[in-house]
Amino acid sequence: MPKASKTTASEHVEVEGYEGHMENFDGGYTVAFEKYTADADLAEFFKGLPGDQCQAAHWGFVRAGKVTFRTASGEETFEAGDAYFVPPGHTPVLYAGTEVVEFSPTDQLQATLDVVTKNMEAAG
Repeated sequence: MPKASKTTASEHVEVEGYEGHMENFDGGYTVAFEKYTADADLAEFFKGLPGDQCQAAHWGFVRAGKVTFRTASGEETFEAGDAYFVPPGHTPVLYAGTEVVEFSPTDQLQATLDVVTKNMEAAG
């Protein structure tokens, strides 16, 4: 059975406002250990995806802080201690001091990250 932790994850990303440690499991799921060090509404980086929204489902747990997801029907904020499920069709709002552990289908996540990364690079 696969397992991962923040320290054993095979991929590590650190950019201004974000620290992530990811592991792709056999079976098609990615676990991400994420920490947000700055407030950010990331909606602009999802432009070009269907509905200009994230196309990956996420199952997560908020270890500290809070995170908000906006959808066509409104927004919901999850706080420390909350487990959550967010279907495709959302954009995230991140808050400094937040830590989450999140599971996502790898293919959906990668397709979304390809567009988000391109948009972030274009924005500088």
